[in-house]
Amino acid sequence: MSKVITPRDTDYSQWYNDIILKAGLADYSAVRGCMVIKPYGFALWEHMRDQLDRMFKETGHQNAYFPLFIPKSFLSKEAAHVEGFAKECAVVTHYRLKNDPEGTGIIVDPEAKLEEELIVRPTSETIIWNTYKTWIQSYRDLPVKVNQWCNVVRWEMRTRLFLRTTEFLWQEGHTAHATSEEAIDETVQMLNVYAQFAEEWMALPVVKGVKSANERFAGAVDTYCIEAMMQDGKALQAGTSHFLGQNFAKAFEVQFADKQNKLDYVWATSWGVSTRLLGALVMAHSDDDGLVLPPKLAPIQVVIIPIFREASQKKIIDEKVKEFCADFKAREIRVVYDEDDSNRPGWKFAEYELKGVPVRIAVGARDLENSSVEVARRDTKEKMSVSVEGLADTIALLLSHIQENIYQKAMAYRDSHITRADTWEEFVDILETKGGFVSAHWDGTSETEDQIKELTKATIRCIPLNNPVEEGKCILTGKKSTERVLFARAY
Repeated sequence: MSKVITPRDTDYSQWYNDIILKAGLADYSAVRGCMVIKPYGFALWEHMRDQLDRMFKETGHQNAYFPLFIPKSFLSKEAAHVEGFAKECAVVTHYRLKNDPEGTGIIVDPEAKLEEELIVRPTSETIIWNTYKTWIQSYRDLPVKVNQWCNVVRWEMRTRLFLRTTEFLWQEGHTAHATSEEAIDETVQMLNVYAQFAEEWMALPVVKGVKSANERFAGAVDTYCIEAMMQDGKALQAGTSHFLGQNFAKAFEVQFADKQNKLDYVWATSWGVSTRLLGALVMAHSDDDGLVLPPKLAPIQVVIIPIFREASQKKIIDEKVKEFCADFKAREIRVVYDEDDSNRPGWKFAEYELKGVPVRIAVGARDLENSSVEVARRDTKEKMSVSVEGLADTIALLLSHIQENIYQKAMAYRDSHITRADTWEEFVDILETKGGFVSAHWDGTSETEDQIKELTKATIRCIPLNNPVEEGKCILTGKKSTERVLFARAY
């Protein structure tokens, strides 16, 4: 009974928390607003990280590492950047502790005050561009295409596991280019990398677009994004790629001599995704029985459970399962043989269903006499009898079908939750009764965007790429508009 999950229709927020905690993805930490990523959750993140890392390197990027601490003065050099992050920064003011002379424990040594406070990394543009100043002198030093995997800290008042925590894991790419065209191409390229990863690996359909000025990254000229739809009709920003122009290069005096030996400021990008993608996986695909994981990312793709009454039957099963496992591993299928006899098969079925393992195989002595096994799919709950001949090939194909089915199900939900609205009344009604993305006209002003957010809690998620020109009127002000944008309530 301890593993019972709150149904989505009863309390979506509690359903989300139940799955994360009971499926063993994460736990709460003693540090307020932080989380402990448990081994199963971290294995899932490792598969995501490793695939993204391959994709980054295929596009010419290299990994590096920069300090966790950033001098306070660095953040003040780019005005929009400091304004965007000032309220989220954790600040280190002292470097030593000492025993309390009154014997009440440990206190901060007042004589160990730093000359300049250090900011715990909320993002790394400033420390990286200060470093690039020493790396870049000539066009021959460009482009610089660096990524780092690290943790960041953004002080959050309201936190949710994976979606919004004070400390989280992510990657951040930071590139430098000789021309604006190269930097914009880089920004779009990395947006497409994120979209490909989301769709092909996470089975998560996304909308690619550009953020409005209100939603733009602090210090960016343009922010590109991928937006996904969760099962409660709310949007989730799944990744961002920023064209920074020359803002950070000017702030940190990063100039280069071009081929004519003329000095110019470098053009920049940054881009990142974080462990909030784990939250997206949970909310986009899972059901009331637990996780539903796309096979490409599942830490365990296949679990084999023996069904027997006598030790002699178990011995026969063990020998056959060894063959199965060897075949699976030769196909690079991640398989676990659960022969732990401290739990009954029914308990194991429920446990692996909760953990979202895509394929479960039950092997009984009688099944083997008939040269078959029982195979159950996690995504559809379908059970089938499958021949042991060529089992690894059959399962490999099944995993591919499951990956595609999960994607198509999410796509169908997303597409059915993109709704056009031409009046304010329609707009509000859709948000209240259906949710999802609302495609509507907007007059292009930050004031109107702010007012819509205040009235409905909906924000402009993106202006879709390749958006068609369409004459219309803003849903709120009635002013002229030439294109629709996507609004939604979001995480």
